[in-house]
Amino acid sequence: MSRAPLLAYASLAASMALVGSYVGLSRVLVAVFPVFLLAWLRFGIAAIAMPHWLQRGPAEPALSPHDRRLLFLESFLGNFLFSICMLYGVLLTSAVAAGVVMAGLPAAVALLSRVFLGERLTPRLVAAIGCAAAGIALLALARTPGGGDHAAAAPTALPAWLGPPLLVAALLCEASYVVIGKRLTGQVSARRISALINLWGFALVTPLGLWQALDFDFRAVPTGTWSLLVFYALAASVVSVWLWMKGLAQVPAQRAGVFAVLLPVAAALVGVVWLGEPFGSAHLAAFGLALAGLLLAVWPTGRRA
Repeated sequence: MSRAPLLAYASLAASMALVGSYVGLSRVLVAVFPVFLLAWLRFGIAAIAMPHWLQRGPAEPALSPHDRRLLFLESFLGNFLFSICMLYGVLLTSAVAAGVVMAGLPAAVALLSRVFLGERLTPRLVAAIGCAAAGIALLALARTPGGGDHAAAAPTALPAWLGPPLLVAALLCEASYVVIGKRLTGQVSARRISALINLWGFALVTPLGLWQALDFDFRAVPTGTWSLLVFYALAASVVSVWLWMKGLAQVPAQRAGVFAVLLPVAAALVGVVWLGEPFGSAHLAAFGLALAGLLLAVWPTGRRA
């Protein structure tokens, strides 16, 4: 395998591991911050961190109207709606439920990329998707629902039955994010995509974030929670997006989607290390299946990868 694909695979894996870590920790944050305020603070902190990424590179073409529409859709679906649906979904259900639903992400990405990008579904990629989904389903079943949660859920007026549909909506938003991102990486640099879609997310959520900020007591937030919020903002809007777009520029969307298996794996590790959830033989088996799916997706096959 050439150096570039290996670096691209490493970028994709690191991105999904970061996403999984902040999804796992989001239950701690939604117990303190209202959802819209949390999303607004996330985008605002990230905007402060990367204004220099907005500049167009010397060899980068100007944004076309088509690129601008894709950037808006990328942010609306993959930033704004994904954040709201995922945060409310985790709030109304559990991190375990989120892991079960997000296990379908590789399959959703493969199907959407087949429909919108015309990418071919190879038998080995289908097998990789099956291993990934089976591994994460086993992992989710092995975890103890609600056991060892670091923080209790915050009160909400939404009915509990909305939790699973919101997680499914987050799954579809994330799959769309992968497919649209594949189109964008051919025209726009990874750093500029990260900065532009974060600004769109900030603009979209600002009215709702300000509305919830009016009645929120910021002085009651512990120092450790503020530190976790900064990590969440930088991981969600800066580092993970840049790593994902960097890798996606060199890897087909279907194959990149298999790396989404690391999202619930990382969330499970956060549960074990941070939230005190148990770890047993079923977890080891799930990790084995996840690794098998990754190897099937990225291992070279003669003349064609």
